[in-house]
Amino acid sequence: MNAHHATLVIGATGTTGRRITARLVAQGHRVKAAGRTAAPVEGAQAVRFDWNEPPTWDETLDGVDRAYLVPPIGSSDPAAVMLPFLRKARAAGMRRTVLLSSSAIAAGGPAVGQVHEALPGLFEEWAVLRPSWFMQNFTGHTPHARSIREDGAILTATGKGRVGFVDAEDIAAVAVRALTDEQAPDTDLILTGPQALSYDEVAAIITEVTGRPVAHRHLTFEQLRDRWAAEIPLEFATMLAGMDHAIADGTEDRTTDTVQRLTGRAPGTLHAFAEREIR
Repeated sequence: MNAHHATLVIGATGTTGRRITARLVAQGHRVKAAGRTAAPVEGAQAVRFDWNEPPTWDETLDGVDRAYLVPPIGSSDPAAVMLPFLRKARAAGMRRTVLLSSSAIAAGGPAVGQVHEALPGLFEEWAVLRPSWFMQNFTGHTPHARSIREDGAILTATGKGRVGFVDAEDIAAVAVRALTDEQAPDTDLILTGPQALSYDEVAAIITEVTGRPVAHRHLTFEQLRDRWAAEIPLEFATMLAGMDHAIADGTEDRTTDTVQRLTGRAPGTLHAFAEREIR
């Protein structure tokens, strides 16, 4: 890596971005930490960045040769803003990009799948991270964390479907390798934890670790959609319920060795995550 160039981390205060930034800084890399508020990040240069405000792009791109890309939150057409930015980045000397996508979305698929498909044509060095569902979805201010605290329950329409839940720490560890290794992955990487678990099993693990009973309530697709639709637009509510429906059909029932292969260590278990993060 050229010592004069910085690594750009977009979404530097987010779930993966802040972990990636901290790891890069700890390894002595120069980091530009980009976000809508340019919040200070220890050891990094904070810079204001908004996908929807092209005037923020120039300063963000100055002096960087690689970037971690988190798509605009909640956008159904991220390519519309991301592709113009990425073309500009390439013209400005960007050589390598690592894009955060999802295990549920293949190249050419909806939303970020369109950006994934375009990436190899824009950059010779690239990777697309496609993590399964985050273990962090059970902590903080997420809907699951709220219902665990308030109702002692996780509510899903996943039935007995299993998910290879992955710790954001492991996603960050892979991202840092993809950004800094001499040879870029030049492929997409499906990231999972060490085991695929049903939400019944998740509830049992959280119960065991916290000592407070947590149940998994099985909802139908329609029940979950209507529950979401009370808070968010129907189209989005339908999409979220549809993702649970896909899990019930087995689309996320897999594990990969990607974390082990790229980082040299096994991915963390949900049990270890719960002991560390769920109180």
